[in-house]
Amino acid sequence: MSIRTRLKGLTLRDEEVLRRVGGHLGSLAGRDLAARCADGLAHSSRRWAERKRELTAECSARWAGSITRATHDQWALSRRSQAAHLQSLDAAVGAIGHRLSLPVGAKGGRGASGGYRSRAEWFAKSRRLAALEERRRRVTADFTAGRVRVVRSGRTLARTRHHLSEAGLSLQQWRQRWEAARWFLTAGGESGKRYGNETIRIAPDGQVSIKLPAPLAGLANAPHGRYVLASRVSFAHRGQEWADRVEANRATAYRLHLDTERGRWYVDAAWQRPPVHVLPLEAACASGVVAVDTNADHLAAWRLDTSGNPVGRPVRFDYDLTGTAEHRDAQLRHALTRLLHYTRRTGAKAIAVEDLDFTDSTTREKHGRNRRFRQLISGIPTSRLKARLASMAVEHGLALVAVDPAYTSRWGGQHWQQPTSTPTRKTSRHEAASIVIGRRALGLGARRRTAPPPHHRSDGAGHRTAQARHHGPGREGTRPTRTAPRTRSVRPPDE
Repeated sequence: MSIRTRLKGLTLRDEEVLRRVGGHLGSLAGRDLAARCADGLAHSSRRWAERKRELTAECSARWAGSITRATHDQWALSRRSQAAHLQSLDAAVGAIGHRLSLPVGAKGGRGASGGYRSRAEWFAKSRRLAALEERRRRVTADFTAGRVRVVRSGRTLARTRHHLSEAGLSLQQWRQRWEAARWFLTAGGESGKRYGNETIRIAPDGQVSIKLPAPLAGLANAPHGRYVLASRVSFAHRGQEWADRVEANRATAYRLHLDTERGRWYVDAAWQRPPVHVLPLEAACASGVVAVDTNADHLAAWRLDTSGNPVGRPVRFDYDLTGTAEHRDAQLRHALTRLLHYTRRTGAKAIAVEDLDFTDSTTREKHGRNRRFRQLISGIPTSRLKARLASMAVEHGLALVAVDPAYTSRWGGQHWQQPTSTPTRKTSRHEAASIVIGRRALGLGARRRTAPPPHHRSDGAGHRTAQARHHGPGREGTRPTRTAPRTRSVRPPDE
């Protein structure tokens, strides 16, 4: 859980102290990151303790602990990103190699790509395959040796230095962003300590004080080498929850940072929530579910009762995922917030979503020139939506059920689109797919009704139609075609 507020009313003295503390700790963090990257896979807990002792002499034990912990997390994140990059290179090399092995113009089968369309495209892809194999060789060598390449403050900002005119920045503006991004003003919380943090402490009344590093202790304006800011903070979002934590001396982490574009200082407060308990599927779906079909520009939701029948009409939650990353994130959070509020109003206790993963489908090697399709599936926020929805649903006391996404749109259009349409309101294919998603979460098949009795079409074996029961493997597949004709003298095989 993380919340943010602005530091208002800072004096020039306060800003000068924050800049000097952030610059000093940032230089220590950069040096520690270089040492961690140099250790590579040979790093150990003993080496971690040595790095912390070296930093303690120039700041404090708590600042040194925060720096080494942040360094370790940054190295681990780079390591995971390196592994993901290597996996994507393997997939690209395999896809291109497969298509190059086929004759030019060969058609692909189900789930497999065909050959390239022309000799020119075949030659260009062979050159690209050589480049990707060389890149994979370098990445594999780095991964095996434990080498990672990390840029503090971000590689994008570092590259912007060479394109200032395109970014609309002067050299001084870029330098301000670069230095502010490399400052380190982050302190982890400690349970049992006063207000949950001994390094950056925020009292329930909003008073902010910072434990100064040893070389900057002369700047203190409070006892015990602390500096108290003139600004008083208050958290509008979840402020009462934060106040309850600090009054109980529970661990709360803080981060101070400067927005150079606006010239404003902000403080982030973060803490961990208790682990989420996994509910049985029957308990989560006891009040029905709200099924959601994820698309590139909207979420299609429909409320289903415990029998798998749609209740009311579907609801659509639009979002626009163009523009900056902050705008896209805000749009997604707003759509999910409306979805959660709608779910609570319906009385359901669970949300059913598709377990989508387009990691291997967004590359041009798999779908070739079908650029519009690649852009379509790339625009669907699968990973971000699942991560956001999982964390936000816990806050509302809702369960999340992930189901197999196979053929949801096809079965929804075949079995539910026409029956749920009205003369004035036609059900879309996405809305019909949400019904199939919800029925799968409830353990039901996609069909509305089972087929009539197989041996004859009278009521001798029961009613002509019956409600579809819980499905087994293959129940949603198409019915097999009959090879032998039905006659009065030949009994049809049992189905």
